[in-house]
Amino acid sequence: MPNIKSAVKRVRTNKTKNTQNRVKRSELRTTLRSFREAVEEKAPESQDMLKVAIKKVDQAAAKNLIHKNAASRKKSQLQKAFNAAQAK
Repeated sequence: MPNIKSAVKRVRTNKTKNTQNRVKRSELRTTLRSFREAVEEKAPESQDMLKVAIKKVDQAAAKNLIHKNAASRKKSQLQKAFNAAQAK
């Protein structure tokens, strides 16, 4: 544990941010999982879920939870899965 007051505060701040980031990342994964399940079941609301999933990915990239290239790749994979399910 640090002795300097600013370092103590930094540890406390990092812990808080780490927790928030973990929650947001988990929420993103849950959204992506629910979208994939909807696509597999060919649910009628899958198009709305695609919009929500893409929005969540963009927000995660904006907050630096995931890299912008990873966000782009995920969005492409989501769209590709949705298009493949629609074609069948």
